[in-house]
Order: sequence, then structure tokens, then C-alpha cells
Amino acid sequence: MKKLIYLALSTIILSACTLPFSSNNSTSSTTPSSTSNPALSPIITSTPSSKVSQTDNNPVVSLKTKDGQILLRLFKDTTPNTARTFINKANNGFYNGLTFHRVISGFMAQGGDPTGTGQGGGTEKSELNSIPFKRGSIGLARTPDTKEYSNDSQFFICFTTEGCQQLTGDYVNFGEVISGFDVLDKIKQGDKIIEITSRTK
Repeated sequence: MKKLIYLALSTIILSACTLPFSSNNSTSSTTPSSTSNPALSPIITSTPSSKVSQTDNNPVVSLKTKDGQILLRLFKDTTPNTARTFINKANNGFYNGLTFHRVISGFMAQGGDPTGTGQGGGTEKSELNSIPFKRGSIGLARTPDTKEYSNDSQFFICFTTEGCQQLTGDYVNFGEVISGFDVLDKIKQGDKIIEITSRTK
């Protein structure tokens, strides 16, 4: 019964959060016929760590908020284009100063929209996979009418496994929180992303 409630809640939330993409910001030469994009929102949090190994196969990214640092491991082997786009934007300072514009308790926190409204960002081809969504999973927002394309900048981080597990296979799962769950749980709507970078110490 509890599982059905979570499923119904997330379906309502996702369908209620469909917002238009700006086709001018598209990073792909092929875009979906629809110009709407869903606003998922999982939260990101993590604690400082100076001894996390980083390799080409599993790059580690640092996300800083007012409450501390979150370390994220990206699934580069499974989602190479998504990971590359995220790292490039991060290292170019794209995310610095943006907000978590949608935060839903028990579900997720979403950020990465340059407009702060849920309507910004471009599109890229979805690298869908079967990696289970769970607490700390990182996914891409996308339009509700097609799974073929996702937003190229808006991402969400899951607060709970119960709230996000039904997203598996329908949304791009491209990473996971490996440190800073205490920070994750402090994220509030409107909180700023101080910095995201792959240049971790």
C-alpha cells in the first residue's frame, strides 16, 4: 500500500511539473517535437572528503552548498555523454550560483536551471539505463511525452529510495552521492549551489 502511495504521488508530481524547454538553448541538433520538460527534484548533499579516488571510469564531482560539500560519483561508463556534459558545465562555472528551484520532501531536490523557474536548459538524447534509482541517485529531468530526450542541465537527486525507485528505466540515472548525505537532508527550496566542480582535492 505504501509503495502504491509513493507511485501515485510521484506520478502526480512529475505530471504537474512539466514546463517548456527553450529550443534556443538546445545542445543537440535533433530535438523532440514537444517543447515541454518535467521538473523532477532530488536533493544533493554531502560532507567534505579529501580521500575519494577519482579515475576516468568513475569521475567524482564536488557540489558545495551553504551546509557543506557533497561528493558525487558519475556513471561515465554507462552514461558517457551525460557525464561529459555535466562535467563540462560544472568546470565552466555554469552551475555556480544557481538554485535548487524545486525540493519535495521524501522525493527529491532539483537544480541546474539557468532561469531558476524549471523552464530553462536545452535537450540531449537520453542515455536510459536499468541502474536502480535509490537514495542519493542523480537523474536528469525530461519531458513527460518522450523518454528519448532529457534536459541537458537540470538534474535531481533522490532523498529516498521509496520516493524514487519507480523512476528506474524511465529517467536517466547518471550518478550517485558517495559522501554528504547529512548535507543532502538539509537542502531547502531556493538554496544556492555555491559551486560544482570535478576538480576535487
